[in-house]
Amino acid sequence: MIDKFLRDEQDPKAVEKIYSRLVDLLTTGEEILYIAVQKKPIVNLFPDCIAITNKRILFFTPANLGLSIKFVDFVWKDIVDVYTKEEIIGAVFSAKTTAGAEMGVDYLPKVQARKLYQYAQERKEAERELRRQRELEEKRAESGSLNIDHAAQVAFQPSAPVVNQQPAVAPIPPPAPAPVEEPKKDELTEKLKRLKTLFENGLISQEEYNHKKLELLSDF
Repeated sequence: MIDKFLRDEQDPKAVEKIYSRLVDLLTTGEEILYIAVQKKPIVNLFPDCIAITNKRILFFTPANLGLSIKFVDFVWKDIVDVYTKEEIIGAVFSAKTTAGAEMGVDYLPKVQARKLYQYAQERKEAERELRRQRELEEKRAESGSLNIDHAAQVAFQPSAPVVNQQPAVAPIPPPAPAPVEEPKKDELTEKLKRLKTLFENGLISQEEYNHKKLELLSDF
């Protein structure tokens, strides 16, 4: 089970211990992407470790002579940035959160630090795209609500009161009102402008824009 986490010379014993702890911490739909293990130039029986999943990043620190393990985790939406710095011996990997907290591990093998950085950047990019999609959906929902309210106001505008005329000798039909074109044209122009604004702001697709435009033109 842990073979795929030993491809970059990770300490098997450290990975096995972290993996067994990680399995108990995983939430629904969460999977482990990478595990990195600290490797100091001196004997280090209880190295620090970093694990990356599709939902968060976890920093593990052994305590009580390796009898227990402390960990700190951050979900990806709370990660502002990640850093890696290669030194003469090993590399440092750290992450900074939206709250200003910063967590890192030094003396990581350089290949492992690079892999951590690669996976972290991919997850941050995926989180940014999800956030962008959520904001776009919210804007579309707000825009749709405004359009519905406006359409309701136009549909339920009260008509002018009708005055009944008493005929003198014979019933005479009231004169037909003269057609009023300009207000209708002005209304069409305003609706087309609003539709174009939605399209230019990326709130509707080209297909939706063309379809709505044809509907407006056919209604007028």
